[in-house]
Amino acid sequence: MDASPGSSGRQPVRNRILFALAAIGVLAGLTSAALFAVRSRPLSPVFAPAANPYEHGVHANGIVESLQESGENINVYPEVGGTVTEILVHEGSRVARGAPLVRLDDSVQRATAEQQQAQAEAALAMLEELRAQPRPENLEVALAQVASSRASLKSADDDRAKQQKAYDTMPDSVSKMVLDQAINATELARANLAVAQRNYELVKAGAWSYDIRNQEAQYNALTKGAAAARALLAKYTIGAPVDGVILSITATVGSYVSSQGTLESYSASAAPVLVMGTGDDYGAVRCYVDEILIAKLSNVEGLEATMYVRGTDFQIPLEFVRVQPLVSPKIELSNQRTERVDLRVLPIIFRFKKPANIPIYPGQLVDVYMRAP
Repeated sequence: MDASPGSSGRQPVRNRILFALAAIGVLAGLTSAALFAVRSRPLSPVFAPAANPYEHGVHANGIVESLQESGENINVYPEVGGTVTEILVHEGSRVARGAPLVRLDDSVQRATAEQQQAQAEAALAMLEELRAQPRPENLEVALAQVASSRASLKSADDDRAKQQKAYDTMPDSVSKMVLDQAINATELARANLAVAQRNYELVKAGAWSYDIRNQEAQYNALTKGAAAARALLAKYTIGAPVDGVILSITATVGSYVSSQGTLESYSASAAPVLVMGTGDDYGAVRCYVDEILIAKLSNVEGLEATMYVRGTDFQIPLEFVRVQPLVSPKIELSNQRTERVDLRVLPIIFRFKKPANIPIYPGQLVDVYMRAP
């Protein structure tokens, strides 16, 4: 059966379209290959990477700290817990030793201290009262009671003498019972006089020595309790332990702090309320030397080292200070003691004079090269 004239006319058109698409594909492939074959030139670095300045040098990561005779930066914790009511400094403040930094709510402890002070003052007043005895008014009363008892005895004895004389003269004029009552009244008056005299001597002698010693002990105990309460009250104001600079403040007004510090907002872990540095003309850098490189530093005394500030071409000579002679797990330098890895490092501390033309802050990471023998 013969093909129709229309179908034979469409066949060349279809072939031309296929050849055109194939040509376009080949052209696209060649163009892509040419574009991907062109290598872009890398951008030049903003600053030259730190290079080892020594023929045999050991590299270590370092972190800048304030210069301390021992230890690291000064972490300030309160000795008591409470809510922050006032912050008297800000980051960067220079403070003298003992200057108040943070105040905590001390309303309860202040009332307790005032109560114990009042108790101590009451005990002192009682002690002074005992020491001041005899009171002149009490002595006068006791002396008047002696005089009254002596007068009563004389009156009773005069009446007895009259009754006795009448009985001896005319026995029938005075009954035996009346005479006996007069005699008894005289003896009673004599006993009352003896009691009055003893009472006068007791008042005149003043307070008993045992009572005074007991009151002295109570006063001393209450005084020490009041002093302890005042000392505890003073701890609700956090003072600067040394002369220095405030590096950071974690708490704010309304935060609760304790002897464990306060909750750091971003890491959700305990952090010191304040961190202080010495703020003098010198800084320190703590280097963490890999344990496999420790053997190359056979003599660390007088170790020569150079510090490179990251992000700059600046290098600073370092002066050896001390070695922390404890190889410990490396810490990811984020102040998180729980972030540990298998690598162990030896901390070596250097100091450097702070340059005037570049800012360097505690906590900044640096590269350190040490000369190996």
